[in-house]
Amino acid sequence: MTDLVELVRRLGAPRVLVVGDVMLDRYVWGNAERISQEAPVVLLRADRREERLGGASSVATMLQALGAKTSVIGVVGSDADGFHARRLLTQLDVDAEGVLADPDRPTSVKERYIGRAQARHPQQMIRVDYESREPVPEAIEHQLADALAAKVRETDIVLVSDYDKGVCTPGLLQRAVSEARARGVRVIADPTRGGDYAKYRGCSSMTPNRLEAGLATGRTIRTTDDALAAAAQLRDALGLEAGIVTLDKDGMALAHRDGRGAIFPTRPRQVYDITGAGDMVMATLGLALATGADYDPAIRLANVAGGLEVEKIGVATVTRDEILADLLHAPFVADRVPGGAKVLALPHLLGNLEARRAKGQKVAFTNGCFDVLHAGHVQYLAEARRQAGCLVVGLNSDESVRQLKGPTRPLNSVEARALVLAGLQDVDYVTIFPDATPAALIEAIRPDVLVKGADYRKSEVVGAAFVESYGGRVHLAGLRDGFSTTNLIERMKAA
Repeated sequence: MTDLVELVRRLGAPRVLVVGDVMLDRYVWGNAERISQEAPVVLLRADRREERLGGASSVATMLQALGAKTSVIGVVGSDADGFHARRLLTQLDVDAEGVLADPDRPTSVKERYIGRAQARHPQQMIRVDYESREPVPEAIEHQLADALAAKVRETDIVLVSDYDKGVCTPGLLQRAVSEARARGVRVIADPTRGGDYAKYRGCSSMTPNRLEAGLATGRTIRTTDDALAAAAQLRDALGLEAGIVTLDKDGMALAHRDGRGAIFPTRPRQVYDITGAGDMVMATLGLALATGADYDPAIRLANVAGGLEVEKIGVATVTRDEILADLLHAPFVADRVPGGAKVLALPHLLGNLEARRAKGQKVAFTNGCFDVLHAGHVQYLAEARRQAGCLVVGLNSDESVRQLKGPTRPLNSVEARALVLAGLQDVDYVTIFPDATPAALIEAIRPDVLVKGADYRKSEVVGAAFVESYGGRVHLAGLRDGFSTTNLIERMKAA
């Protein structure tokens, strides 16, 4: 997961243009108390009403929460809902200049009724849609196309969010593709359900779900092989750079023009509500690609964000901090490698430490890069282990090693370094941190003993004052003369 952590940290603030159907998601919350006497239906006693942006404006909301600079091209009605939708966009600092009002159509609204059983466990009971599916008039289409052409000049990627409410006409989408291509900008489409995808021809990529891809290709997608075949068929038929099929709990399938074909699984989640998951995948994928990421890490990151979204009720946003927390807390890949059971993400580590402390054990902590393990390291870790009944080693991620040691380091990946440390008898646990210092990790672990090399003064040790503030102590371990990773690397080069 460390490469995804680094990707999130360098996302920056790309400029994203979202083209599609602007909508409102309205939620009516209440307690489902009994069956009505008038008909065999649940009686909902409403107590709260909430409105959020939906459709293309939902994608814009998610992008804004993820730190993008977002603009929207779309249509609302000349009604109170349309005014409210544009006001919500403006309040979120989304550029809504390209959202036009059409007096002959209503603003698209999805109204969801959310019932609680015994004042707990909210679940969606019914959804009511107010909408027009007719294509926008030709005059409106031309206005949208002109607004789009102006915005493409100042964007890093174009995302098409097509909910089949009349905005994403073939003419508008082809204008988007031609304008974007002329400026070297990708166009990624989240298509509507239907058999004819010709209007998406020339897009860089598209993200239909299992059902949508099946309808578009005439396939029944049951297996991952079926999904890869459908992705490749869409890629070839529409001239895409990459065909992507989203597979809900099974992740995503990628068929790239360069011959790559892969399934990107997602880890199991407690699914609370799938509403908005596709929008979140679209937003995160587009954000990562706009930053310059390749499809592989962009899809993996979108899997994570989509997984976080389904753990929330309704169409909800996810922040970079939430993604980072999930990545840092996810089980480390090394627990599937012999010896890797000692390599734990922070929540798993804290649980193990709590169990050890309940038995009266004290915890020592030290940290480092441990790029090329040598006898000096072994001696140092043995002394650290003697300070308490349990030793935790905080290991710098690859990116944080580069920050500290320069672009040529580390020589060994974080997975390799973690497994070597885990193989030492004196090391009880290894946990990885992405920052230049272990301050946050020390605050989470609260070690009884903080160990650092004797080449530091106690005043220079990160976390020393914090550990001593609750009665812990700092131990400066002796260093074995003649051993240095940097010197060892230089000697290897000379040899």
